Amino acid sequence: MSAVLERIRVVSMGMRPYEPTLAAMREFTARRGADTPDELWLLEHPPVYTLGLAADAAHGPKAGGPIPVVQVERGGEVTYHGPGQVVLYTLVDLARRGIKVKQFVAMLEQSVIDLLGERAGRKRGAPGIYVNGAKVAALGIRVSRGCAFHGLALNVDMDLAPFSAINPCGFPGLQVTQTRDLGIKDGKEVLGANLAAILAGKLEHA
Repeated sequence: MSAVLERIRVVSMGMRPYEPTLAAMREFTARRGADTPDELWLLEHPPVYTLGLAADAAHGPKAGGPIPVVQVERGGEVTYHGPGQVVLYTLVDLARRGIKVKQFVAMLEQSVIDLLGERAGRKRGAPGIYVNGAKVAALGIRVSRGCAFHGLALNVDMDLAPFSAINPCGFPGLQVTQTRDLGIKDGKEVLGANLAAILAGKLEHA
């Protein structure tokens, strides 16, 4: 494996508006070449709803609300991003690493499970990670020319109320939770850094 593949850059960005970050992801993916190192971007967003390619308007939110709504090209349904949530964008050349899309999704999910411990798990037919039936992490990716972008969102210590305006990920009545309410004392900086390190390790040894 080349030196390029052995190193994954983890970039901590702090609080970033959603739409400029989306544009930056798209530009990075469009311009990257065969030797461009993979990057993991750690950040938070101000309040925003995002709608994936499969999003059905019936799942909300209602138009004209105070929180902006952005249509994006990732897979999945509607979700919410806000302060206190760790967002990990995965700008990874899957083709170069020989990783299939389903394998990558499983790798993202397993990284969250490894971070949170054995009480966290998957739910059949519903991507993401759950604890006692409540969703603690959402995921949605897009793959262009073999390169992934978008990624993971882990609820850490945030206002969960905006989730009540949607059917999270298209599931009516789906409960959401966060690591603070699960008794995990680490904050978003620690959990974000640990999550990025776990995923980077999996990618480098895939």
